Amino acid sequence: MNDTSTLPPLPDRLSIDPSSPFHDAKVFEHDIGIRFNDKERSDVDEYCLSEGWIKVTAGKTLDRKGKPMLLKLKGKVEAFYK
Repeated sequence: MNDTSTLPPLPDRLSIDPSSPFHDAKVFEHDIGIRFNDKERSDVDEYCLSEGWIKVTAGKTLDRKGKPMLLKLKGKVEAFYK
């Protein structure tokens, strides 16, 4: 397992999009897991622990800027290092 004392703390809100203000490259150097409603998910694009939501891609649909459309799902969110 990883030594958790050397890992950066997981932020309350994190996004995989590098242009987002909630993107933190230091955190992505390690494997991150997201548990949503007690099930581990691997398709999460963004999460917020305090507000209790995740965003996942909505198929192949793109927005007007060419980025994938995201669906917001509300529930119990937990983030952890694998």
